[in-house]
Amino acid sequence: MDTLIVENETVPRSSISWPGVLAGAAITTALSMALVALGSGLGFSLADPWSANHVLPQTTKAATVAGIYLTATAVLASAVGGYVAGRLRALWPGVPSHEAFFRDTVHGVAVWAVSVLVSAAFLGSVMALIASGAATGASLRQAEVGNPVLTPAVDRLFAYNYDDRSHAVADRILSRLGHERTLSDDERQSLARLVAARTGVAAPEAEKQVVAVESEARSALDTARRVAAEASFWFVAAMLAGALAAGLAAWEGGAVRDGRLQYDARY
Repeated sequence: MDTLIVENETVPRSSISWPGVLAGAAITTALSMALVALGSGLGFSLADPWSANHVLPQTTKAATVAGIYLTATAVLASAVGGYVAGRLRALWPGVPSHEAFFRDTVHGVAVWAVSVLVSAAFLGSVMALIASGAATGASLRQAEVGNPVLTPAVDRLFAYNYDDRSHAVADRILSRLGHERTLSDDERQSLARLVAARTGVAAPEAEKQVVAVESEARSALDTARRVAAEASFWFVAAMLAGALAAGLAAWEGGAVRDGRLQYDARY
C-alpha cells in the first residue's frame, strides 16, 4: 500500500508590513513638524530687525542655513521612522540576507514616501485655507503692495512719501528688470518725472535717484532668483537624504528584528 505524504503549505506572508510602515511614517511626520517648528523658533529668536548690515548677504546666508537645517531634520526624522518600521515588520523565515536587505530598505523608503505625502497633503490644505481666507483682501491690496522684493527700493525712490498710484507705477516699471537687464530711456524719464513731481526735487537729482534705485532693484531681483534656486536645490537634497536615511535605518531595524545584528547588552 502506497503512503501518501501531504506537506503542510506555508501561509502566504506579505513582503511588506504596512502597520510598521504607517507607524514609522506617523513618527517621521510628527518629528519633522516638531523639528521644523523648533527651527522656525530659533530663526525668529536669532533674527535682528535692527541690524545695520546689508540685507542681501544675510538673505542668501539664511537660505543656506535653512537648507542645512532642513536636511538634518529630514535625515533625523526619517531615520527614526525607518528604524521603527524595520523593528515592527513581520518576520520572514527562510528569506536570504540579500532579499531581507532589499525588503527592509523598501520599508524605510515607503515610510519616507508616506510621510512626504501626508506632509504635502496637510500643508496643502493649510495653505488652501489661508489663501481662501486672504483672497479678498489680497485682491484689494494687490496694486498697493506690489512686488515685495521691490518695496524697499520703491520706498526709497520716493523718500518714503507714500502714494498708491506713484508706487504702483514705479513698481510696474521696475518689475521689468525681472526679464530685462536695463530700463529703457523712456522708462527712466517717466520715473524721474514721477519722482520729481512727488518729492519736489530737481530733475537732475531725480534722474540720479532713478539710476541708483534701478541698480538696487536689479540686485534685489537677482538675489531673489538665487535664493529661490538655492532653496529648491536644498529641498531636493533634503528629500533624497531623508529617503537614504530611512532606508538604511530600516535595514538596521530589520537586522535587529531578525537577530542578524545584535547590540552589546551593556548598552
